Amino acid sequence: MDLLKTFGLFVATAVAEIVGCYLPYLWLKQGKSPWLLVPAVISLAAFAWLLAQHPTAAGRVYAAYGGVYIGVAILWLWLVDKVQPSTTDWVGVAVCLIGMLIIMFGSQGQHV
Repeated sequence: MDLLKTFGLFVATAVAEIVGCYLPYLWLKQGKSPWLLVPAVISLAAFAWLLAQHPTAAGRVYAAYGGVYIGVAILWLWLVDKVQPSTTDWVGVAVCLIGMLIIMFGSQGQHV
């Protein structure tokens, strides 16, 4: 699977996971409708399905996915929660993405 396609799949997976966790948060912490749990369950099911679409070892996929998830979570903080990420947030994202690339390409041709 080429790098751009893999990265896009990771981003879609991260959004599905974040939405699946954010909706119950709205219900539990902000008193929103419990009906938000219905799309949350659908989103978490989509997350699991998307993560299973990678053609390589699950452990390596999960490790590499984690770097992308952190980046998407910081974007969520900024765009949805309206909290400006700090410089150290962005540096942390960069470090995580570099770690993801090391995992993906350091496995001697066994790309995620």
